[in-house]
Amino acid sequence: MGSRGPPYLSRGSDILADPQTDLKQTPLHALHTALGGKMVPFAGYAMPVQYPMGILKEHEHTRRQAGLFDVSHMGQVRLSGAGAAAALERLVPVDVLGLGADHQRYALFTNEAGGILDDLMITNAGDHLFLVVNAACKAQDLAHLQRHLAGDCTVTPLEDRALLALQGPQAAAVMGRIAPAAARLVFMSATSVDIAGADCFVTRSGYTGEDGFEMSIPAGKAEDVARLLLAEPGVAPIGLGARDSLRLEAGLCLCGHDIDTTTTPVEAALAWALSKARRADGPRPGGYPGAEVILRQLADGAPRRRVGIKPDGRAPVREGVELTDSSGRVVGRVTSGGYGPTVGGPVAMGYVESEFAKPGTALAASVRGKPHAVAVAKLPFVPQNYYRG
Repeated sequence: MGSRGPPYLSRGSDILADPQTDLKQTPLHALHTALGGKMVPFAGYAMPVQYPMGILKEHEHTRRQAGLFDVSHMGQVRLSGAGAAAALERLVPVDVLGLGADHQRYALFTNEAGGILDDLMITNAGDHLFLVVNAACKAQDLAHLQRHLAGDCTVTPLEDRALLALQGPQAAAVMGRIAPAAARLVFMSATSVDIAGADCFVTRSGYTGEDGFEMSIPAGKAEDVARLLLAEPGVAPIGLGARDSLRLEAGLCLCGHDIDTTTTPVEAALAWALSKARRADGPRPGGYPGAEVILRQLADGAPRRRVGIKPDGRAPVREGVELTDSSGRVVGRVTSGGYGPTVGGPVAMGYVESEFAKPGTALAASVRGKPHAVAVAKLPFVPQNYYRG
């Protein structure tokens, strides 16, 4: 899911230019500083970009063991009332009515042009829907929900809860020791468990491409839960820098960069997220903003596509770099790029005209003012290791 951290590895130090001075703090701020976290501004919060281990080693640790991320800057929202699911379907192109209890679904808020306002996670928590939205978009998302759904359900921002993500191949073993019921979950399912005396709502999901869990925790108990997890063998604190390189290797979109109000889900290669029930031949077709545009692109194709980009050599290509064909004509643009530690070289994502979207297509990118050979690559760069049972 979307903007869980700025593209640190692809944009360098410009994150420090954030003019905000009155930054909010997550419930784990004191723990971050105690652990030596390098705090930077993001989405109005002071967040750890890295710890003394460094971004490269944090990335590798998460791929091999388990990393603990503070993502409490994300927005958590409860939708309550019998009409919540039907109401939410008016805003997203996914099947909410058919979402079973204790199951989760990736979704998109769209605009009238079919563009993406934000991506989010929806979980059926039994007596309510639990939403997680992106940090940079949570104020506008909350206003969007309240404006369109207030008459049909109750929209409640959960400002008194933290959010932690435990990611990596050892995450399940760790959860098995501290919360066995959570360890029995499969990808995109949920349950409520007690961890360190805290009532935690846990989903088996994440933003790294690895197996893992996200935990919504009462703010006052967040540090207790975090310390318990960090005391487990193989668990280390991981900053948003490594989170960005992990999601890029996994081919996951960053909202505001790889997806935005000018990109449709079909262009963004997210057609898999458009539920069959909401398609033209489904029982509840359309009915959400931009449905006409999106359904037409599903039927006829989109003019451009999000693809992986693999540069030759060691030099990375950065966000905003234009992509050209053999004649020098601009046919696309990079939206995320940086070094992929697991890949062992530079990786990127971007949009190209659909005729150039086939993996292996040779293109050129401008690197330090000179054309640099790149090729369209299949996503993800690193296999996704979600646990499906």
